[in-house]
Amino acid sequence: MSRRSLAAATLSLAALCGQAGAASVQPCRIDGLPHEVLCGAVSRPLDPAKPDATRFDVHYVVVPALARRKLPDPVFLLAGGPGQSAISLAAQVMPAFARLNNRRDIVFVDQRGTGRSAPLDCDEPRAMPLAEAADTAKQLQRLSACRERLVKLPHVKEAAGLGFFTTALAMQDLDAVRQAIGAERINLVGASYGTRAALEYQRQFPQAVRRSVLDGVAPPDMVLPASAGVDAQAALEALFTACSIEPGCTRQWPALRQAWDGLLASLPRSVSVADPFTGAVENVVMTRDLVLAAVRAPLYVPALSAGLPAAITAAAQGRYEPLATLGTALARRSAPGMATGMHFSVICAEDMPRLGSAPVAAARDFGLGLAPLYEQACASWPRGAVPEDFYRIDPAPAPVLLLSGGIDPATPPRHAKRVAEALGAKAKHVVVPNAGHGLLGAGCVPDLLFRFIDAAEDATALAVDAGCATAMPRPPAYVPLAEAAR
Repeated sequence: MSRRSLAAATLSLAALCGQAGAASVQPCRIDGLPHEVLCGAVSRPLDPAKPDATRFDVHYVVVPALARRKLPDPVFLLAGGPGQSAISLAAQVMPAFARLNNRRDIVFVDQRGTGRSAPLDCDEPRAMPLAEAADTAKQLQRLSACRERLVKLPHVKEAAGLGFFTTALAMQDLDAVRQAIGAERINLVGASYGTRAALEYQRQFPQAVRRSVLDGVAPPDMVLPASAGVDAQAALEALFTACSIEPGCTRQWPALRQAWDGLLASLPRSVSVADPFTGAVENVVMTRDLVLAAVRAPLYVPALSAGLPAAITAAAQGRYEPLATLGTALARRSAPGMATGMHFSVICAEDMPRLGSAPVAAARDFGLGLAPLYEQACASWPRGAVPEDFYRIDPAPAPVLLLSGGIDPATPPRHAKRVAEALGAKAKHVVVPNAGHGLLGAGCVPDLLFRFIDAAEDATALAVDAGCATAMPRPPAYVPLAEAAR
């Protein structure tokens, strides 16, 4: 973008913000983006019932449209987690929005509690000793210490303050940004938890939504701790099935399931393993929880899960480095900005109260999944008020495209299916059988995203052909060179 066009965009947006009387914008730089963008903020009350009490700034970034005659409906990204910073994802997702950005502004809003908007960060290292990675007692100790720090922050002030970081309040913040930039209607793109946020925004402000794209649907009634074990188990079973019908995989590992069962049966055991981040050799008690966590993470990304047959077999033979490397690869490639405090404020308020009405089914290997950890963590975490209507999904006021990865261990198609049924005739659910968690940047999905949002008529948007996405193959199992040579 030229300096002249950025200046024009700045003046235009500043004028709109001046009319709204709620925001200020200025040219700025964001890591990973090659050109200047616009940064802004709106002042918001922590508690809407007390607008003159504690306030904080909700920060946002606008990537201005390239064309002089831009369209009036920008695209808003709603980040996942809960706890991700949308602004920190800008450089990562802009390639998927490149065609949309030709005529539409792309807007990234850091939801309250994340990124630059009154963050509830626990300052946990992205890499910690393997021995601590799945130690529930140590996780709870770190979380308790974090909570004590958070309640002293100026935008929290007391324990009850943590109860105001809910999805419902955050979507009121989002609408304040919409008004500040002068957009009558917006297009929503939600990823993972961001789909819950998009559904809540659509519930509160249906007249402001033009199109919605929900990638990896996590609806408000999902109850994350209750579904985590079952959904991870389904993805692991799909891996075993894929290996059994892939000639190269079944030839190399004809007894993969037996190796897996043998590995679990051998635990716990004391092992020496090189840390994938530092290379330092650690003496670790390899527990069932640690192994399950290491397997669950690469299931999110089919290209990573392709290495699991080799890693599982190696671990069954006492070599844990491949599994430890795969288990931490997702943390390496993910964007920074996960706010643990905001994550628990959301889950403890919105999911945990419904846990009793959504009994936890014990999965074959993953057992009760995340439920025990969250039950203990949320027992002492302040819970915000959640309106009962939050869990209701009304018929869609505008076209909604739902995207599901068939082998997603976190938000598989079963969740999107019931959401699509509730949304009704204006919902289109696309399942990509061989995809994992997150489809926005996969294959031809950016083109599908563009055609859905860019279509002038609702009927045209809902009729977009998704065949190029559904035909994506699953990556074949990775066979180490040493194994292939045998």
